[in-house]
Amino acid sequence: MHTPHLSTALRLAESALWRTSPNPRVGCVLVNSDAMVIGQGSTQAAGQAHAEVMALRDAQQQGHSTAGATAYVTLEPCAHQGRTGPCCDALASAGIAHVVAALPDPNPLVAGQGFARLRAAGVSVTVASAQSDPALQTWAAASRELNLGFFSRMVRKTPWVRLKAAASLDGITALPNGQSQWITGAAARADGHAWRARACALLTGIGTVLQDHPRLDVREVDTPRQPKLVIVDSDLQTPPDAALFAAPRQVLIYCANPQAEQQAALEARGATLVCMPGAAGPDGAKPKVDLTAMLRDLAVREINELHVEAGHKLNGSLLRAGLVDELLVYQAPLWLGTGAGMSNWGPLTELSQGLRLQFRSVEMVGDDVRLLARVVGRDAF
Repeated sequence: MHTPHLSTALRLAESALWRTSPNPRVGCVLVNSDAMVIGQGSTQAAGQAHAEVMALRDAQQQGHSTAGATAYVTLEPCAHQGRTGPCCDALASAGIAHVVAALPDPNPLVAGQGFARLRAAGVSVTVASAQSDPALQTWAAASRELNLGFFSRMVRKTPWVRLKAAASLDGITALPNGQSQWITGAAARADGHAWRARACALLTGIGTVLQDHPRLDVREVDTPRQPKLVIVDSDLQTPPDAALFAAPRQVLIYCANPQAEQQAALEARGATLVCMPGAAGPDGAKPKVDLTAMLRDLAVREINELHVEAGHKLNGSLLRAGLVDELLVYQAPLWLGTGAGMSNWGPLTELSQGLRLQFRSVEMVGDDVRLLARVVGRDAF
């Protein structure tokens, strides 16, 4: 009975993939007592209507009464006054009789309060994640997966970190002379831009900025917004005339050893500088950016998903620090022999020291293979 409406609500949530940051992607379907769908909606951009309000508006515009209807929604209706009003109150005021929600909202400002207020208003509530019905359990898991970054920020207080790399079949990302454009094909590059578009922010290192002169924006797919750009630049070497400043988005530069003149020049370009040094290196070496503290700071700045496109040094540092949650790797049918690898990590002395991964998907994208692999246990929060 539930299944078609669960699927529709999830599809609506997926349609909001590139739009809702920093809010979760949510879909809502309203069904009357005759089992007819009377309204549908998905969460809009931050500050605009949530899925439940969009569905109520849809029903109203079609002339349908919502009294006694059931709302299928992929996340607990919010219970706080943020950029918009509480969705639980909107549903109750509209006469909704029953809410079927995929799972509780991990936001401490909600966290069950939406359900409590609905029940207090006389609305019956079913939480799919707490049910034994396999269809409801599957729906809840898919809804959480779609918002893993939001859950990570709310529960772990850090973003979900996805490291992207494009390499030859033998794992080379650039030739010894630095040439890397293009190892993978046009289809893989466009697909990579789609993954960029869903993130709240892109992360790169100063080595990539100086060597590749990238824009690091979304160009290959249509997107309603550009993700923020984050640069790890310990010694503040980012050129004020770098190509990355061409895109209309916020640029955050994390440094450890600021220089007043360079800082002023970068701030004049609109960059936000954050000094976040770690411990001094051996033999008095200058400190590097504290990557763990940086992730916590990015969570405070409402970054849910952090998409990493960096060189082997920063990739290795993130992996060594245990900060990577999953790997998005495009492999070309090409053998290059020598050059830069995907990360400067190791050497290890035991196989057991390797990073244990679980393949989530393996797909052809044009002539290349796209691998999505998750670090085992990283989603257990």
